Amino acid sequence: MIRPYDPATDALWPLKRAFETGLGESGGEAKAETYNAKLTDDYRERWLAWVDRCVESEECLFVAEREDSGLAGYCFLLPERLAFVWDAAVINEIYVEPEARGTGLADDLMTRAVAHAREQDLPLDRLVLDVDRDNERARAFYDRHGFTHWGEMVAREL
Repeated sequence: MIRPYDPATDALWPLKRAFETGLGESGGEAKAETYNAKLTDDYRERWLAWVDRCVESEECLFVAEREDSGLAGYCFLLPERLAFVWDAAVINEIYVEPEARGTGLADDLMTRAVAHAREQDLPLDRLVLDVDRDNERARAFYDRHGFTHWGEMVAREL
């Protein structure tokens, strides 16, 4: 079942932590250390407060819930008020725990995100996200949902 996130009852942090550690694991030891190092109590509190501020102003975070065991994933679509950052709707994060992969929950989350993005007032009719080029499973998932390569992101240290 896919539903809006409820900050009063949903334990989102374990999924966020798994999302971040999964990103780190996909890039070798140095990347794993970098991602693990940021997952402090202070980061958790700041991230959860940021999430609360986002969902307070509009519906933008959906969770996947299994009947038998609670939350199994989430999809964070940036709030419409941030649409001009990318001139499009943006999936900031989508994650389904490994045990729930292959069950259709990720497809359900994506379907909900696309439907919600279509309701946004956007400069460009696009839904964008950042994906690691080496994450073949994720790339296959996004290909299956009609995503195509559109530009390239670069980064540098501050």
